[in-house]
Amino acid sequence: MEVQIHPSWKEVLKDEFTKPYFQQIVTFLRSEKAAGKTIYPPGSLIFNAFEQTPFENVSVVILGQDPYHGPGQAHGLSFSVQKGVKLPPSLVNIFKEIKSDIGVDMPAGMGDLTHWAQQGVLLLNAALTVRAGEAYSHAKYGWADFTDAVISKISAEKENVVFLLWGKFAQEKQGLIDATKHHVLKAAHPSPLSAHNGFFGSKHFSKT
Repeated sequence: MEVQIHPSWKEVLKDEFTKPYFQQIVTFLRSEKAAGKTIYPPGSLIFNAFEQTPFENVSVVILGQDPYHGPGQAHGLSFSVQKGVKLPPSLVNIFKEIKSDIGVDMPAGMGDLTHWAQQGVLLLNAALTVRAGEAYSHAKYGWADFTDAVISKISAEKENVVFLLWGKFAQEKQGLIDATKHHVLKAAHPSPLSAHNGFFGSKHFSKT
């Protein structure tokens, strides 16, 4: 599997690409493809977060759990969708909190957050692929080892990065982050099921 990733990340993560768990990921994805399964995002976009946000530019990390599993949605950036795709409910709530917190209206119908990524916001999902229509279907095949390593590398090698941990799953990653040199902000997940339990009013955008 050719890893389409920014050279800065290729250097930082070079040891990870040779570890057994990463070979397990490659083998699993090949088996899925051989079985005729549709995988999101497309292969060229699996590492899009790293391509759009070079290691040296990372100033904020927003951690998601799983890529969107509907057609045309996922493009390798957590919470983001491709241009022209209907905004998912969690992203609608993120935009509502931005408006409430800092008074900025996001462009109507524009759920592509590539411009955030290009400004230093690493939009990282814990699993980088998913089987079409099956949430969390690739979560247990090695991706967590890889993305945990990404978080650990950022924590160890950078300073003053803001980590936005929304929801229980993201907050379980807090142990990978050195809070003495980084800023960790926690809130409920922006999903409609939990946004009113502490995401709305968290003011994470003005604090970042």
